[in-house]
Amino acid sequence: MKAISIVIPVYREEDNLPRLYARLNAVTSEIDAQWEYVFVNDGSPDNSMRVLKNLASQDERVKVLDFSRNFGKEIALTAGVHSASGDAVICMDADLQHPPELIPKLVAAWQAGAEVVTTIRLSVDGHSLMRRFFSWLYYKIMGWMSGLDMVSHTTDFRLFDKKVVTVFNRITERQRMFRGIIDWMGFKTEYVEFHAETRNSGAAVYSYGKLWNLALSSITSFSLVPLKMTSYLGVAITTVASLLLAWMLLARVGLLPGMFTPLAMVVVANTILIGVVLMSFGVIALYIGTIHTEVTNRPLYIVRERVNMEAPVSENKRRTSDFPNSLAR
Repeated sequence: MKAISIVIPVYREEDNLPRLYARLNAVTSEIDAQWEYVFVNDGSPDNSMRVLKNLASQDERVKVLDFSRNFGKEIALTAGVHSASGDAVICMDADLQHPPELIPKLVAAWQAGAEVVTTIRLSVDGHSLMRRFFSWLYYKIMGWMSGLDMVSHTTDFRLFDKKVVTVFNRITERQRMFRGIIDWMGFKTEYVEFHAETRNSGAAVYSYGKLWNLALSSITSFSLVPLKMTSYLGVAITTVASLLLAWMLLARVGLLPGMFTPLAMVVVANTILIGVVLMSFGVIALYIGTIHTEVTNRPLYIVRERVNMEAPVSENKRRTSDFPNSLAR
């Protein structure tokens, strides 16, 4: 019998967790497999951890990682995959916008030979037209810059074969976009479409600011195009500025029409070149920041407590860190 792990990051989901657990049980009871639910409490300030402990006390298949603070969804997904033990791993959100009833289709595609099964969100109740547009635009820009075949409107609701998980667990970068790493691997992928329902309870965690930061991190992690574009822009502006200065000089001696003072020429040249320099510094700073984050060598996350699970024996200390008194319960 195959074993399948379901990884679920949790942040401010105390009201959704009981409903999610009930729907998961209803679905998994119909599939012949051994199941485990790996919940990652990402520093939730509400009672999410208390709810998870209660579920774990009733069902040993419920396993919980409790972070010392909020590390973000990308890291929470990563930690869940690190701790999953199944022959396949399914990642999904806790807000029920990823319907558990879609799991049989993911498992069927995996059993048919797919190494990665990715869901495509056709629509979301309550999402504005502007958010849908920027989502589409992001995938277009990211696909062009990175050279990856990134399908628009894909989600983190995915199934991975064990071989994909093994490779993923070797990746140690910190500025990470979870789905971007999976796409970068290039394993055989199948797609399943779905319609996302309105969030049941609570507020969406990902604001436009967080989405913007995620987009910047993913672009600088997977592409050198911004650096190249800065170089090309610098060459273009320098060329235009040189031609303009040549025109000004020729006009000054009467070979071309126009009247320009020496001060005007200096101002035009300096303004253009200063703009290029400042923009170049800004782009370079993004990459230097990414390099700094990588070389500081801090753990990806810190686990305060594990419930119904033990820490891996051969744990990568650069990747994670447990408090000394963290015990399986």
